[in-house]
Amino acid sequence: MPDPARYYVTTAIDYPNSRPHIGTAFEKLGADVQARYRRMQGYEVFFLMGNDENTVKVSRRAAELGRDTQEYCDDMAQQFREVWKALDISNDDFIQTSEPRHHAGCRAFIQKVHDNGHIYLGSYQGWYCDDCEEFKSDKIHEENAGLCPTHKKPLVRRNEPCYFFALSKFRDQLLAFYEANPDFIQPETRRNEVVTLVQTELIDVNISRSGEDWGIRVPFDEKYTIYVWFDALLNYITAIGYGSDDARFAQWWPADLHVIGKDITRFHCALWPAMCFAAGIAPPKHVFGHGFVYRKNEETGAVEKFSKTLGNVIEPMDLITKFSAEAFRYYFLRECPFPSDGEFSFERFAEKYNADLANNLGNLMSRQLKIVGKNFGGVLTGTAGVKPGVVVPDLPGIVTRIQGHVEACRYHQALQTIWLEILNPTNKHVEDTQPWKLFKTDAEAAKRVMYDLAEVLRVVAILLKPFLPRAAEVIYAAFNFPTPWAKVSYEDAKTWPERAQDLTLDLGLREGVKPLFPRID
Repeated sequence: MPDPARYYVTTAIDYPNSRPHIGTAFEKLGADVQARYRRMQGYEVFFLMGNDENTVKVSRRAAELGRDTQEYCDDMAQQFREVWKALDISNDDFIQTSEPRHHAGCRAFIQKVHDNGHIYLGSYQGWYCDDCEEFKSDKIHEENAGLCPTHKKPLVRRNEPCYFFALSKFRDQLLAFYEANPDFIQPETRRNEVVTLVQTELIDVNISRSGEDWGIRVPFDEKYTIYVWFDALLNYITAIGYGSDDARFAQWWPADLHVIGKDITRFHCALWPAMCFAAGIAPPKHVFGHGFVYRKNEETGAVEKFSKTLGNVIEPMDLITKFSAEAFRYYFLRECPFPSDGEFSFERFAEKYNADLANNLGNLMSRQLKIVGKNFGGVLTGTAGVKPGVVVPDLPGIVTRIQGHVEACRYHQALQTIWLEILNPTNKHVEDTQPWKLFKTDAEAAKRVMYDLAEVLRVVAILLKPFLPRAAEVIYAAFNFPTPWAKVSYEDAKTWPERAQDLTLDLGLREGVKPLFPRID
């Protein structure tokens, strides 16, 4: 662990031209797990999210609605925050790129890069997609019959004066950086495509627009506004004080992890580090390009990405309201591998919820509460100072492997390991011993089974804390475990705590409670 122990994690900022969908939420969940895990491990964490507002599509959308652009952005930012709060996303800050702190930092940054000799005036001609706010190559135009490959709309030929960032000058420096930092681009499958891009297709990029009223003015030529990517990427540093608070910026930069969609990997792994080099600051430490969430089209059977453009989005609040935030979090973290792609269907959602949460974890918890409350009066007397029996062999080794999965953003594998190697063997142990029957013939033996089960639930609650924070706390708070919930770490899951008091069930749970995860019909 670094000294001081700090961890800075970000997500991509979102276009607020409509509310977030479940594909957007998938990214935020992945970053949230990492932030929560790092806090558990003793890091001081700064977790940043936000909205990308200085775009043509946002001002266009506001105009369509007859609203002031800033007022529209502020309203949408509030709507985004409400969704992330409902999903228990634990971000520390939410930046709007229309904020004064971002404008000031952007102007300071582009001025610095210009003063360092990496920006020049020229003219640009190429195929442009308004929805991407990006120029496309002649090759892409040809291969896609003149359409944007993402939005399936005709590309428009544009010719305009603009300022360029001399990205091509940084080819050798970028390649040397990748060589010296082989884990900068994660997962490994994304690395080769970025290296190939830098080796063969790295060209200077247009970083300004003319004739736009909405956006950040270029400080050395006020006729222009800063092009969206050169503006948007800077949120990672403007939020922590670049251009306004040097001490705070030095405290948090460089970022430990940028979590972004795989479709914008090249911007974050080529353009962004080159921008950092040009401004004389360190690049981020790691960029993780996650996969997408797909669904099957009921009419055609084709697999398609959730997209605002395609009009097939499902809002997170629809699932959260109908089921729960915990159910939402579990499905996407378990069923959609974060490094690659996953599929969503309502049928699979209900199936995994019932099998893993209701029947497995939830039923295990219900049995524990019912038997300890009813048969033992809520107190397992004589358990103070007693070491639990071995229900799960090599628990420290299992927890260490789970940590490796979490730190590598392999969340589906972490959850799979918890269920397959901890919960499943524990449920089998309960079925084999049948403590509800054993109590009638050997109360002491039944007590020991319940004590061992409580300790497994303690471990499971700790391991699930980054994934299912509400349910994990409910499980942990059911008993008088010695370590305060706010202070538990994964290291606590590897050892059995010294217990000065008998294991005791919370008074409010001794008469029974509703299921932790009610079944979905």
